[in-house]
Amino acid sequence: MAIQQAIDIDSGLERLGYSSFRPGQREAIDTLLAKGRLLLVAPTGGGKSLAYQLPAALLQGTTLVISPLISLMHDQVSALEGRGIAATFLAATLPPDELRARMRRIAEGAYQLVYLAPERLAFPGFREIVRGLSVPLVAVDEAHCISQWGHDFRPDYLQIHELLAELSSAGVLACTATATPVVRDEILSRLGLPDDTPQLIHGFARPNLRLHVAETSGRQGREAHVDALLREALGAPGAARGVAIVYCPTRASTEREAERLGSCGWRAAPYHAGLDREDRRRAHDAFMAGDLDVVAATVAFGMGIDRPDVRAVVHLAPPGSIEEYYQEVGRAGRDGAPAWGLMLTSPGDMPQRRRLIESTEGITPEIVEHKWNLFLELMRWAEGGSCRHDAILRYFGDEAETLAGCGHCDACVALSGEEGQDPEAVTLLVRKALSGVARVHRRFGLGVAVKLLRGQDDPRLARSGLSQLKTFGVLKEHDDDWLTKLLRRCVTAGWVDFTPGDRPMLVLTPAGRLVMQGERPARLVLPPRRIGGSSLPASPRRPTHQPDAEETLDDDAQALFESLRKFRLEQARAAGVPPYVVASDRTLRAMAVARPRGMPELLAVHGIGPAKAEQYGAGFLAIVARALDPSTPGPGV
Repeated sequence: MAIQQAIDIDSGLERLGYSSFRPGQREAIDTLLAKGRLLLVAPTGGGKSLAYQLPAALLQGTTLVISPLISLMHDQVSALEGRGIAATFLAATLPPDELRARMRRIAEGAYQLVYLAPERLAFPGFREIVRGLSVPLVAVDEAHCISQWGHDFRPDYLQIHELLAELSSAGVLACTATATPVVRDEILSRLGLPDDTPQLIHGFARPNLRLHVAETSGRQGREAHVDALLREALGAPGAARGVAIVYCPTRASTEREAERLGSCGWRAAPYHAGLDREDRRRAHDAFMAGDLDVVAATVAFGMGIDRPDVRAVVHLAPPGSIEEYYQEVGRAGRDGAPAWGLMLTSPGDMPQRRRLIESTEGITPEIVEHKWNLFLELMRWAEGGSCRHDAILRYFGDEAETLAGCGHCDACVALSGEEGQDPEAVTLLVRKALSGVARVHRRFGLGVAVKLLRGQDDPRLARSGLSQLKTFGVLKEHDDDWLTKLLRRCVTAGWVDFTPGDRPMLVLTPAGRLVMQGERPARLVLPPRRIGGSSLPASPRRPTHQPDAEETLDDDAQALFESLRKFRLEQARAAGVPPYVVASDRTLRAMAVARPRGMPELLAVHGIGPAKAEQYGAGFLAIVARALDPSTPGPGV
């Protein structure tokens, strides 16, 4: 249902002080006004706020904007007031008298835009005021917070559905910077929006970012990478070439890193939630004013940061997902000039992340598995052998902006100078590695598996009789480090997993067993056999490689994936559950590639166990069959 008011979009743009639209903004506003609803996915800093600010400035009535970011509310209200647009915000940080005064003014219809934190929806008094307003539009910012499948779930967002039901004539705009297909499905479901709601995805391409991943095994190596990047990106302390953010995994590590960088001459400060409010404010203000070169911070730092000359973002350890990573690294280079993103990894990242996920209070087994899969997606990206930008764009479904190789990420640099690998040789090597995993399955960890494959003496192998098997030393020509990397890539490929607990043991998954037995190919980019050269990428010629098969879908597979997504959303709504309970994106992509023709093949797809096969298998198989032969009846026909 269209928003039934005619507005002059160009005059609204001028009123807000802009001379032109950024790519995608005009399309988003036109779609919202024509259809009355829109899910807009664009990265942080991509100009999503204009999609609701411009209509709100011209439509009659009071537009509601739901956002969890108080600093964003404050900044946007100040900017709107400066342009003569009546706006306010409601948040628990306001003094009670001021809050009551604003509520009275809202009830009088004095504002064109009202920003509110989602917890405000729980107050009956506010809901009563809203019922008396003319509300042409409700904008839900950070809409991924409504998804238990996303990385930043907020229970307060679940109340938005009730508000929208009461305001049935209002248009609805859901905005997010981080939403994979499964999260987008859940956003629509939980907001009560129809599945034909338009979805616009754009702006994720950031070719000026020089993305780089490096594995380190100790403090000195980690510090050397950080120092080299800061010299490349910032020059020298005091050179006035911009600023950098170093994301640290713990509060204590922010303080250690800030102290270390300070001893190297950089103007550095720590930032984390454990500091008192005044210390955090001073660090934030100094960063924005240009009085610091580097902030060493936890993820508590960054929301509302819109400084254009952030030249580098470093992660001392991997964050929890690609969404988190791209949101954080995307704070660099917003001026369009070259900027760097460096993520450091270490052999202990996987078991440490597994323990961290499992230790979260109140977490369910399904959410543990989901968060683990999100982390594996990030590690698969980190280990991947094709353009890092294109892999991220495909992950978010932004195929239109893929670059066919950015030319300056570390993967493009490597691919421009190395020959391809023989698929048969790769498959044979991976099958040998998986045979070692099968021997230590649920008995020993990764280190013992490496020793088995290397043929190294170890009391545990001797006691268990594993040193007497043909598998012992089957890959003795490779060193420990290379084999460790290979097994980690097998983990990210879904062929190997870890048991839960403080002492994770290796597990050969059903998919891994099929690869080991030669029933499935091993599509894997092998680890490099030697590591050398600068820690930072140069600027080589533009490569013309093709993306890995596991990272992209051909046209037929993409069409099948979309059909499977639609079926998943239908099943989720019918059962009253989030879409991820039916199947993850990874499962649907694997299904679109494998095209299973029967239950045995379906059960071999990652994420499909007996219970899901029994409940949803017939529907999935019917959709696959219809894709292979359009005359085949669909599910339930």
